[in-house]
Amino acid sequence: MSDNSSIKSLVSIFEEHRNPENAVAMERYMKGLFPFIGIRAPDRKQISADWLKSIGLIRSENLSPFITMLWELPEREYQYIALDYLIKKKKHLVEADIDLLEYLIVTKSWWDTVDLIASHLVGSLFLTYPHFIKERGEKWLHSENIWLKRTMLLFQLKYKEQTNEQLLFSYIEQTSHIKEFFIQKAIGWSLREYAKTNPDAVIHFIESHDLSNLATREGLKHIRA
Repeated sequence: MSDNSSIKSLVSIFEEHRNPENAVAMERYMKGLFPFIGIRAPDRKQISADWLKSIGLIRSENLSPFITMLWELPEREYQYIALDYLIKKKKHLVEADIDLLEYLIVTKSWWDTVDLIASHLVGSLFLTYPHFIKERGEKWLHSENIWLKRTMLLFQLKYKEQTNEQLLFSYIEQTSHIKEFFIQKAIGWSLREYAKTNPDAVIHFIESHDLSNLATREGLKHIRA
C-alpha cells in the first residue's frame, strides 16, 4: 500500500467514527485551537495501533513527507496518529529527521504535541546524535518561539541517570526570567522529574536561585509532598 493510500484508508476509518458531540467537548478543552473528529482516546489508540501495524515501517526517505501529510490534515487526531508512529519507530530516526521534528514543534503548536515530541523524539534523537544539542538546541533555546524553548527544557525528561545536570540547570537559568506560563511550567516539570533521580541537587538548585512560585512549587512537588 502506498503512503497516500495508507493515509486515505486512515481518513476513511476516522470518518466512520466521527462524533460531532465528542468533538465539541474536545475542542472546548483545547481552547478552540484545533478541530477534532471526536474520537475518544481509547478508541483512537486502538485504531492507531491497528493502522500502524498495517502500514509497517515507512522508508526513511519517505518519512518526512508521510508525517507532514498527516500533520497538515485539519483534525487534531491526525497529529496524534503521526506522533504515535514516530514514537513507535523512534529508534529508526536518522540525523536528517531533526528538520522534521523542528517543523512539528513549530507547526500547530500546543502542549499536547510539543511535550511528546520533546520528551520522546527530540530526547531520543539527541541521545543518538548529541552534537545536535549544541548545533540545533542552542538555536532553539535562544529563538523567539516558546515551544522550541520548552522543548529544550523538557528533552531530558526521560533521561534519569543520563541527565546532564549542568546542562539542565544552565537552560533553566537562561529561561527563568521569561514570564510565560508554558516556560515556567516546563522549568518546574523538568526539576520535578530530575528530583526523582537526584533530589538533593534539585533542592539545592531551587534554594540557591530566584525561581518563580510556579516553577518552585512544581519542582518540589514530590520532594515535599
